[in-house]
Amino acid sequence: MGHLQKLKVVSITGCGGLGKTTLAKQVYDTIKGQFSCSAFVSVSRTPDLRKILIHISSGVGFTGYTQDDGEQQLIDKIRNHLHCKRYIVVIDDVWGTEDWGFIKLVLLNNDLGSRVISTTRSVTVAKFYSSQVYQMEPLSFDDSKRLFFKRAFDSESSCYPHLEDVPDRILRKYGGLPLAIVTVSSILTNELAKAEWDRVLSAMGSALANKPDAKKMTSIIALSYFDVPRHLRTCLLYLSAFPEDCEINKNCLINRWIAEGLIHEEEGRTKYEIGEGYFNDLINRSMIKPVDVKYGQAKACRVHDIILDYIKCKAAEENFVALSDASEHVYTTEYKVRRLCVSNHIEENVAIWADPMLYHVRSVTIFGQPVKTSLLPSTALRVLDLGDCWSMEDRHLVSIENLFHLKYLCLSGSITKLPEKIGELQYLQTLDVQGTSIELLPSTITKLQRLAHLYVDSKTRFPDGVIGQMHSLEEMREYGVGSYELRKSLQELSKLTKLRALEIIWYFDSHEHSEGLRRAEGCHSCVGTLLSSCNLYNLYITDCFSHNMYLLSMDSWHPAAPCSLRKLCLEQCSICKVPHWMGSPGNLVLLKLQFVICLGPEDVEILRAIPSLLFLKLAIFGGTNGRITVHGRNGFRSLKYLYLSIDFCRTALEFQVGSMPKLEHVKLRIAVHKWCLNGASDLGIQHLSALSKVEVKINGNCRYDTNYNPTEDENDGAIRWVSSAINGAIVTLPNRPTIRFKTMHVEECVHCDEECV
Repeated sequence: MGHLQKLKVVSITGCGGLGKTTLAKQVYDTIKGQFSCSAFVSVSRTPDLRKILIHISSGVGFTGYTQDDGEQQLIDKIRNHLHCKRYIVVIDDVWGTEDWGFIKLVLLNNDLGSRVISTTRSVTVAKFYSSQVYQMEPLSFDDSKRLFFKRAFDSESSCYPHLEDVPDRILRKYGGLPLAIVTVSSILTNELAKAEWDRVLSAMGSALANKPDAKKMTSIIALSYFDVPRHLRTCLLYLSAFPEDCEINKNCLINRWIAEGLIHEEEGRTKYEIGEGYFNDLINRSMIKPVDVKYGQAKACRVHDIILDYIKCKAAEENFVALSDASEHVYTTEYKVRRLCVSNHIEENVAIWADPMLYHVRSVTIFGQPVKTSLLPSTALRVLDLGDCWSMEDRHLVSIENLFHLKYLCLSGSITKLPEKIGELQYLQTLDVQGTSIELLPSTITKLQRLAHLYVDSKTRFPDGVIGQMHSLEEMREYGVGSYELRKSLQELSKLTKLRALEIIWYFDSHEHSEGLRRAEGCHSCVGTLLSSCNLYNLYITDCFSHNMYLLSMDSWHPAAPCSLRKLCLEQCSICKVPHWMGSPGNLVLLKLQFVICLGPEDVEILRAIPSLLFLKLAIFGGTNGRITVHGRNGFRSLKYLYLSIDFCRTALEFQVGSMPKLEHVKLRIAVHKWCLNGASDLGIQHLSALSKVEVKINGNCRYDTNYNPTEDENDGAIRWVSSAINGAIVTLPNRPTIRFKTMHVEECVHCDEECV
């Protein structure tokens, strides 16, 4: 029980208006009676540190300070006062790590079970000083309703059916953000006229942020906005070009920032890497919400409606982005347009592009009906995003060569080919043709000597000799290899010295037997050559024929030394064993292997030796002699996330003491049948001391249940026994991790006795 007596710092994090302070105050008021002394202190964006110390001092009952005491004297006196006291202190609204570095000098660990609660909008700041971080989530729709009606009508439900679905539509607009709900409900307090509710609903949007009724909400968002560094603030304003609830792809957004010149160069880092840092910083500041988070990285983001309303207002004030409804030909600016976002869901609008205000437009984004590129002003256009124009045809690209300053081009729809004159876009850095019907790229693409990012579909082919001439290419996604002949293009990739990220999709049908095997082995060999000759950071390989049993041999692969590989993901690619060289890449952070036929002790030892590995995802059939043991001898010293899927029964998994000292999240998929239990059923999870989240999916002779609770299971079977044992082991862990069980009905019991010996 010793760990329960140490000082514990818990941080509540989330965007402004989510209710962090309210939650901290409620917890504080509930439990402060269990402590000898207590204090609730707000820090603010520009803190007066001496004043904060005095507030802490007064809160904990110490009055022996004088007006002449300096900061260090106050710290010493408060520490002396707290020396023999069990205290709780809330530090509200922490903005920077420097502020906390100062405050923590007061909050000594006196081994009496003292507690500190803090609130911050920054995940980075929270992780800097907290032993436990609680990320606040928006209210559920039902809770939002209760709060809304309580504020508007002093009742937790609507008693006014004549309002129809208007309250629901208003609530969905603000997605569970308490501050927004309170603000809007205050506008509608005791208002019974449906016309007024309709007016508020129609007024919601960018206009709401300018209304006096929303002053408090706007001021909170403004505080967060102006705390963002100027260069990052510009990138945040750029998001105002996207519609509400739009899922904004990270790659596309960063490449657009680059094309617009919004990324500040730093020595030793690519512009994309810097842009990725910007993206993550905005997430940490709770200004954008991460979407599709895998292995600690978001693939996209959304902007909360309230924050979007605010930045749209700021973008309009600064003439940063102009928004237009093409059907009405309405702009949100009276000045020359620099960046234009057009919503056009009716028909192609030709007249809009003749407006002199658009002559110097730098960026055009169109949602809905496309436009012929021949109509676009060509003088200054840098970014053209037509990725949401699904009715695009080849005719829309006529005269695209006139957009000679273009740096970013995204296309979609029924386009079947790129014009030969695409090669005249000498400044083009990003070309995205995913989602089109283009099957063959023109040979003139070799003229695009600044092209760094190329996104194609796996069916898109390259003329012979073209890829090897694209010397500036840094990233290519969904390069498809469907025939033996295409391996020539794969070989050409080894000539690209700047290539950092590559995604390969191959599809060799195992029904072709020996010929298919020969083709697969040839392409596997080309990838090995590529690794040894290129300075790749990220490599993704997917086999589209998941039923294939062409074993991928990786032993012959010899990455360049020193190896720069950071992410390696093999999807639906079967391998016999983990290659020995995999233990040597010092930069490998993410590793995904699906499938390993049989995971042996030597494979585990190789994986344990990867020094910087943070995320590991393994899908295996079974373990040697039916066992997988993770020893505790200085391995997996950086690992934070583990996904392990074991297909076969009779495979005993055991984590030994100290085996994964920093593991925070484990996700297991195991097969359990009555007669196939083997070894310790709790898996040794009690030895993973840093765990905060556990997910277990059990396949067996049971019903499908997405939230299985062993205590409610009346069947005294193997699944209940195993899950109860795991549950019992988790309860002993210091961080009290969350646990979720899922069960899947798989009646067939598959063993690995012959394969894994």
